[in-house]
Amino acid sequence: MKKVKPVQPPAGLPDLARFARLARRRAHAPFSRFKVGAALRTKDGQIVTGCNVENATYGLTICAERVAVFKAVSEGLRTFDAVAVVADSPRLAAPCGPCRQILWELCGDVWVYMANLKGRSRIFRLSELLPHPFDRRNL
Repeated sequence: MKKVKPVQPPAGLPDLARFARLARRRAHAPFSRFKVGAALRTKDGQIVTGCNVENATYGLTICAERVAVFKAVSEGLRTFDAVAVVADSPRLAAPCGPCRQILWELCGDVWVYMANLKGRSRIFRLSELLPHPFDRRNL
């Protein structure tokens, strides 16, 4: 029997965004000054945070979402239901392409809650942000 994905986002996404907002404060963004925080939640309610960490070459910079995912996976966590991303920008900051790919492969079709510091927010399924992913079905 095929699993039906929930149509409604899970409860507590604004609370998850509070963790992302706190993580954002720890961002290391001396070049762009664009600080981002992320909070990834497991299906059993554990929360792992991440912040962006810049490097002068920019190419070696790592985004907040990937920091959170890599921390979670390195601690043995494997089942997730949502990620919150918070940045101080007028336009809500969606995960970049590489982050979408990592989220898809390691977290699945999670809910993505994007928020800024002024109270704006939107919720998407990752499949809406990455409609044609490259994954094991392509191999």
